[in-house]
Parts: sequence; C-alpha cells; structure tokens
Amino acid sequence: MSLLTRTDGAHATRTGRASTAAAVAFMTLAACYMLLPVYWLLVAATKSQGDLVDTPGLRPTHWHFGANLAALFRQQDGVFARWLLNSLLYAGAGAAVATGLSAAAGYALAKYRFPGRELLFSVILGGVLVPATALALPLFLMFAEVDATNTFWSVFLPSVVSPFGVYLSRVFAAASVPDEVIEAARMDGAGELRIFTGIGLRMMSPALVTVFLFQFVVIWNNFLLPLVMLQDDGLYPVTLGLYTWQTQTSRLPVLQTLTLVGALVSVVPIVLTFLLLQRYWRAGLSAGAVKS
Repeated sequence: MSLLTRTDGAHATRTGRASTAAAVAFMTLAACYMLLPVYWLLVAATKSQGDLVDTPGLRPTHWHFGANLAALFRQQDGVFARWLLNSLLYAGAGAAVATGLSAAAGYALAKYRFPGRELLFSVILGGVLVPATALALPLFLMFAEVDATNTFWSVFLPSVVSPFGVYLSRVFAAASVPDEVIEAARMDGAGELRIFTGIGLRMMSPALVTVFLFQFVVIWNNFLLPLVMLQDDGLYPVTLGLYTWQTQTSRLPVLQTLTLVGALVSVVPIVLTFLLLQRYWRAGLSAGAVKS
C-alpha cells in the first residue's frame, strides 16, 4: 500500500512538473512573439539608412543611434520636439481632465439615487461600445459648424470624455467609499461638494490612477481624430507627425530612419508614466476587484 502511494505521488509530481514546464514554454514563446517587434525597433533605431536597407532587420550593426537621435530633433527645424510636446499636452492634460470628470460622474452614479440613473448609466455603457472611428466624422462636422477645426481644442475637447472612465469610476466609488462615511460627514455639516473633494476623491485616488493611465494611453495613441481635424503640422501629435514622415519615405529615404527613431522615442513617455504610477495603478486594480 505504501509503495502504491509513493508511486502515485511520484507520478503526480512528474505530471505537475511537465504541466509547469509546458506552461512556462508557452509563456516564453508568447513573450518572444510580443517582444520581437520591440527588439526589431530597438535594433533598427541604431542603424544608419544604408545599414537599415542592406542588413537583416534583427541583426545589430554599427551604432548610429546618437547621430540618428540628433538628426531626428534637427529635422524640419525641430518639429519632432513640437509634436512630442503636443502629444504630452493632449494626453497629459486630457487624461487629467477626463479623470476628474469621470470621478465626479462615477461618484454621483454610485452614491446618489435619482430618476433615470440606471438609464443614464446604460447610455454611458453604450458609449463604451461605440468605436472611436465612428465618432470622428460627426465630431469633425460639429467642430466645423463653429469653425473650430484645425485648432488645439478640436483634438483636446473630445479627449476629455471617457465613458469607460465613468464606468470604472462608478465601480471604484461603490467599492472604496462607504455610505456610512458619507452619512457621518453629512451629520457633521459637510456639503456634498466638500464630501466629494475631501473624502470621495481621497478614497478613490489610488483607483483613479488606473483611469488616468487608460485615458493617457488612449489619447497618446489617438491617430484618426487628429488626422481628420488638423491641417497645421505645428498642431500634430507625434503619431500623426510620424505618419506624415512615413508617407514621404519614397521621396526622402532618410525619413525612414527618422520615423523609426521617432517611434522609439515616442514610446518612452508611456513607459515612464507606467513606471512612475505603477504602485498606485496596482492599488487601483485591487480596489476595483475587491468590494468590502
């Protein structure tokens, strides 16, 4: 009986090890598949224009990254720096305003009872399902009516509306702001605005970092709306600016290298944002997953 038990235990151990090895192998292959384009971009950004054309894409050659980076910021009188600043303004300010509006709307939907609340929330959920591409043309027509196309506001204002952010904020408010605390504050004479700014926002703040990050990435990667709205290249975000360079590579081959280096540089702000807010982002995800 003891021998049979040991045999079964050894078999179970071998089976568990095989399953673990298979899972690790699968995850390794998946990681390599997803990281391969990043590796290619890193290698391509270090090559000269000649090496980029004449050498295999995944093989490093002579190091030209410093020269490529300098050429990137010299091209067209440094227009890439302007594009980068525009993207930071669109994404940073837009995500901050969108987070504030989403927090207020989500808090109201979670903590106040009023006629039509569930209908309003259903409409907001419907907005989550509408693709951004379907809204680009109607937004263009609306801004054209007030002669506001080709302006900073034509890209910024649509970016501060986030139905998904409102949905997440409602979940976070319901999970992290107890009704008892709100009632206690009301009994102490605090107004609704004071309760929201002094209690609600503070309790929701770790979770709202998640809303900010989602919206920051969405705005940063936004391409179609600026393409429809803008004609002045001084207002372009980095995504649209690099696209315009890419369309000119047949006439100016040097722009191919600059586009690749610019794409690598444009990833840096997103990575830094995630690294700086990583601690709060994890806390926000936990707040949305666990409800006391």
